[in-house]
Amino acid sequence: MINRTLHIVILLLFFLNYSYSNNFSIYIDPPTITAEGDAVYCPQTYVKIAKNVIITHDPSETSTDAVYIQISSGYVNGQDILQLNNTFDSTHPLITSTFSPSEGKLKLFSSSGALIPYEDFEEAIKSVEFYNSSPNPSGTRSFSISIGIGNLSYLPRNGHYYEYVPALGIKWTEARDAAALRTYYGLQGYLATLTAQDEAQLAGAQAPGTGWIGGSDAETEGTWKWVTGPETGTTFWIGTANGNTTAPDYFANWNNNEPNNNIQPFKPTGEHYAHITAPGIGKPGAWNDLSNDGDPPGNYHPKGYIVEYGGMPGDPVLQLSASTTITMTKITSTTPASRCQSGSLTLQATALKGEVNWYDSPTAGTLLYTGNSFTTPILSSTTTYYAQAADCSSSRVAVTATINDIPTLSIPKTTIPLCGTGTVTLNATTDLGIVNWYNQPSGGTIIASGNQFTTPVITQNTTYYAEANNNDCTSNNRTAINIIVYTPPSVNDEETILCQGSSSELNAGLSGMRYLWSTGENTQKITITTPGMYTVTVTNENNCSSTKTIIVTEHLLPEIDYIEVKEASVLIFPKQPQAYFEYAIDEGNFQTSNAFFDIPSGLHTAYIRDITACGQDNKNFIVLIPPKFFTPNNDSYNDRWEINGLIYYPKASVHIFDRYGKLISILHAQNLSWDGTYHQTMLPADDYWYVMKIDENSPEIRGHFSLKR
Repeated sequence: MINRTLHIVILLLFFLNYSYSNNFSIYIDPPTITAEGDAVYCPQTYVKIAKNVIITHDPSETSTDAVYIQISSGYVNGQDILQLNNTFDSTHPLITSTFSPSEGKLKLFSSSGALIPYEDFEEAIKSVEFYNSSPNPSGTRSFSISIGIGNLSYLPRNGHYYEYVPALGIKWTEARDAAALRTYYGLQGYLATLTAQDEAQLAGAQAPGTGWIGGSDAETEGTWKWVTGPETGTTFWIGTANGNTTAPDYFANWNNNEPNNNIQPFKPTGEHYAHITAPGIGKPGAWNDLSNDGDPPGNYHPKGYIVEYGGMPGDPVLQLSASTTITMTKITSTTPASRCQSGSLTLQATALKGEVNWYDSPTAGTLLYTGNSFTTPILSSTTTYYAQAADCSSSRVAVTATINDIPTLSIPKTTIPLCGTGTVTLNATTDLGIVNWYNQPSGGTIIASGNQFTTPVITQNTTYYAEANNNDCTSNNRTAINIIVYTPPSVNDEETILCQGSSSELNAGLSGMRYLWSTGENTQKITITTPGMYTVTVTNENNCSSTKTIIVTEHLLPEIDYIEVKEASVLIFPKQPQAYFEYAIDEGNFQTSNAFFDIPSGLHTAYIRDITACGQDNKNFIVLIPPKFFTPNNDSYNDRWEINGLIYYPKASVHIFDRYGKLISILHAQNLSWDGTYHQTMLPADDYWYVMKIDENSPEIRGHFSLKR
């Protein structure tokens, strides 16, 4: 009884020494554990996770209460199981075990609560087996074997420990401070910072409870940072639910529609702290954002916090956990082989783990060879072999050794004429496999495959080569197909004019050829009387043809309808206006516009013509422009006031008045001008007015002019 009491006191001092303070004078070295284990797993079998387990410990501490073995990565809840071997279970009744499916963790302990020697735990650990219920498991499982105090999870990848601390209703800031006060064998605790999927899985989905973690956007809304532990100040997310992860980890594990900064009357400042969501709410182990106080009791009410140990400055180096792995082996790749006609072949296969065994049957059969490469005996026909990963018969994969026959090539034409430049479709067939096309008689690369090959544009004599290929077994020689290029007749399209009511001759332009017009005629020249598009196909002695197109456009005959005169401006109006008409007045230059300006008074001739010489028309017209002044000083220049062209209007009259309205003179066909006198008396220099009327149906034209002395 005294020895047991002393042992308990020493153990208690050891726990206090490494978990809470270092003020005791008694120093107990923490235990260490090492384990070997890198096994291969075949579907639905039981495989031990470790061998050669060694636990070293302080001489004063030879036992402990429990060992924890957890599937720390790759865990599939509902398929993976850890258990003690049935034989060990029956021969070591003092050690019992319980498996937590939610954590993927097996606990080895005494049901009576007694301490168990480390040596017994070594044997127990070597008797722990892994089982997966799936017929087709995949991936790798990592196992952490922990001998330290408490039910902590260990991640071998980073050497960190994770502890769930229940604390109903605890605030985030309180959890942060409480985590910072916790230690584990001298490792400094902090609210967990989960920077990778395996870490989020182990400390979240596989944790015995859910709670606060060390993420916050309280500093800047929408900028989520780790604010605890070694990652303090590291940004991992920008934005709300549709945001993005950031460097250096590019990882976040938000739940559906999170984070959302949900503002409610009981949390008016929103949500700024990361919390692992309760089970059954969205994705297992995922995160949501909460206010510092959390929500009222319910699914989003804080129930605790996750403490992480490891990575802090000054942390001691511990070996309280060991790790092993099991790989779900299978054949990951195969390389079949083929050859032409009979012979041996080399097949290859690679296993995810373990050796490759070769068999002659998909099940059972004879083991033919062990290794990644297998050379078959001489084969005369296609044969299938089976590669198996290690001793997992369910993983066999078929690998085929193929014997191919040599094909025969058939080509209907080996010489093909081509008129001018263009593409040519070549044809070939084979009784086996496929036809490949080349541009050289040997070597080179395949430029096309199939029974037909359409060449690129050919400008000169060219040869292509066809070869039959049956799974890399080819016909004896490539067959050449020659394309001979001939020059087609050189023709040029034309456009010509047909004058209204006349005929025109069309000419194919080349003599000594065969001709076929769109009219059905077959002569070099034809005569047409209607406009339109005409074609003629010209064929030479090599049967190369070219088609010439002649566009015949009809031009109407020009004819003046009427001429509009407004003072010195003249417009010539044709009966049917056309863009190809030109206009002129008297002997002036022809122009495309029918408008003329500054035409002097008098008799004139208007002209209209077709620009391609399809006729011309003309018509006379008169311009009447009263002079603005005259100088009757007997110098024989501008001595009389006269309207040129008035003589052509026999019914016209012009009444001239002085400024007082006195009638001075009347001009008409018999009296065409005024000399500036009244009853032979010279009138003074002044302005005078006129009223002109061309005939009784025309309006009066009024104006004035100056008499200058």
